[in-house]
Amino acid sequence: MPQFAYTAYDKKGKVKKGFMEGSASSAVIGQLESRGFIVVEVNQIAKTRKKGRIKSLPLEAQAMFCRSISSYLKSGLSLTDTLNLLAKQSSEKKVSDAYASILEEIQAGRKFSVALEELGIFRESLRRVVESGEQSGTLIDVLKQTADQLKLEISLRRKVRAALTYPIVMVFVGIGVVSFLLAYVVPKLADLFADLGQDLPIPTRILLTSSEIIKTGAIPFLILILIAFFYFRRKKKSLPFFHKLREKITISVVTSQLGTLLDSGIPLVQALRMSAPMDRRAERWLHVAGLVKEGYRFDTALEREGSFPEEMVYIIRVGEMGGDLSGSLRHISENNWEIAESQMERLASLIEPVMVLSLGLIVGFIVVAVLLPIFDLSSLVK
Repeated sequence: MPQFAYTAYDKKGKVKKGFMEGSASSAVIGQLESRGFIVVEVNQIAKTRKKGRIKSLPLEAQAMFCRSISSYLKSGLSLTDTLNLLAKQSSEKKVSDAYASILEEIQAGRKFSVALEELGIFRESLRRVVESGEQSGTLIDVLKQTADQLKLEISLRRKVRAALTYPIVMVFVGIGVVSFLLAYVVPKLADLFADLGQDLPIPTRILLTSSEIIKTGAIPFLILILIAFFYFRRKKKSLPFFHKLREKITISVVTSQLGTLLDSGIPLVQALRMSAPMDRRAERWLHVAGLVKEGYRFDTALEREGSFPEEMVYIIRVGEMGGDLSGSLRHISENNWEIAESQMERLASLIEPVMVLSLGLIVGFIVVAVLLPIFDLSSLVK
């Protein structure tokens, strides 16, 4: 919504200057006159153009942003002094430019939340939290809560990456080693076996056939892998055995965000809509928000939606009836986080030996298939 700078006289005849949001200058004049002001001048504040060089900040930077501003404001510094100090202290130019841009917006008369929206590099949920903190006077607390929530999400993402790094490396190493053996080493041995003119063992024939397939179909196979990769990435699909793990992580992140938003004073329907984009299946949270708006209780809306675990619905029902919905949401978040963490550790401990064993079996089969005809030849020489 546009911002306007106004000059007016109050009932005592004193000049008042300030800033106000409104759909148009006439709306601002109407609001001022309803308060008993005599309006002298109303001018719309021109929007500062967004800095094209500033891209969306990573979650780590956004978490540090919330924690730093919360700490400085708690120590007694004003918001402008805090932003000015952080702009000078930041070692990364992108982050420093972000602080400077927000400071520029605020000095132009905009609210903190409006400045975040104008810059466009922060999550929409963060802007909403800041807006609610400004309205309720709890900006320091909501920023700290948001920093904790972002820290939780960052931790979960790092654990997922750590659990998948070793298996992915092993897959690429295994494919590289086996492809090299089948494409370059085995064909040379095939020529040698052909010159011998003897019947080859079944493992050797299987190996030679695989080598021919690799030589003729390597490029189509790579194209197929790339197509599958981009398909899963574009459709945002996960492999079947990662689906339950992803669901636990998603519920943990979304319920943590919901609890933070509710604690900052945001209504449940609005909090659900703000948190929905954090889930790849955002439509289910939007459906729940619509049901709550129609008059259903939160637990009933979740149950009618049908895609949420029964234990989650039960805990929310207890929290809603006991008047501690945000507490029950945090409880759900912590439980799902612990379960996801345990599953990731078990998955990592299981995948590592499986990958090593699989690679060892494949290489062992190649070695045996190569050595068998050699052993047969040596027995014929004797």
